[in-house]
Amino acid sequence: MRKPFLDALKENRILVSDGAWGTFLQTEGLQSGECPEEWNISHFKIVEKIAKSYIQAGSDMVETNTFGGSRHKLNMFGFGERTYELNKAGAELSRNAAGDDHWVLGSIGPSGTILMMGEVSEDELYEDFLIQVQGLFDGGVDAFCIETFSALDEAELAIKAAKTTGLPIICTFTFENGFSMMGVTPEAYAEKMLELGVDVLGTNCGNGLDGMVDYVKAIRSIAPDHPILIHANAGLPVLQGTETVYPETPEHMSSFVPSILEAGACIVGGCCGTTPEHIKAIKSIISL
Repeated sequence: MRKPFLDALKENRILVSDGAWGTFLQTEGLQSGECPEEWNISHFKIVEKIAKSYIQAGSDMVETNTFGGSRHKLNMFGFGERTYELNKAGAELSRNAAGDDHWVLGSIGPSGTILMMGEVSEDELYEDFLIQVQGLFDGGVDAFCIETFSALDEAELAIKAAKTTGLPIICTFTFENGFSMMGVTPEAYAEKMLELGVDVLGTNCGNGLDGMVDYVKAIRSIAPDHPILIHANAGLPVLQGTETVYPETPEHMSSFVPSILEAGACIVGGCCGTTPEHIKAIKSIISL
């Protein structure tokens, strides 16, 4: 039986997270223009199989197929009224795959809107995130992973919604060339996360594992005592014909694990292009 998520982190354990969901779903047949979260109902066996494959590869935790599960994002596919249903289903599938001895992280991604442009009000967006949070909570998640954000104001609304449950909160930003897409530095991000009471800080996407080292050091300089999670891509994407490929092999990606741990990360997993084989390789290094 798993212990509370934060209790495990207080033991100074190095934990392994899961890998990519979006690119994995594409290899299973998800087409451009399809809603990944709707697969939690129509292709639930495939979604659960993906979650199980990461557990079998050695992940201590697995996310939910709900990255685009806010009501505003689902409205783009015509599924906004099914927000609670699709998120609850996604959580239940990962919960079934994880069993009683692994954690489930409820994935919450950006809404696809920009608050400062007036595309949506703060109240509307908060309510959107709140419905998503409730579905994930009722589906059995152990914590929330608010990920791939670039704007502090939007992240704050998602965090406040997640806080209504009392569950632990992870929040990661994506940085490239020292800034998020909205111009936020890792240091400014970390300061805001501490102010909001986020339990686990980190960064995901946008870089391979080697490119995350400096960002971990920057976050650690502001938050010396907080756990840090890293979900890196399998290298930088390369266009081969019409196909986007992430070139790093499991062996090459895992070779950077010692550097990322030395920088201060304590949870390591993958983002775009990573597979169960990448997670297995990361696990093998951490288990040494």
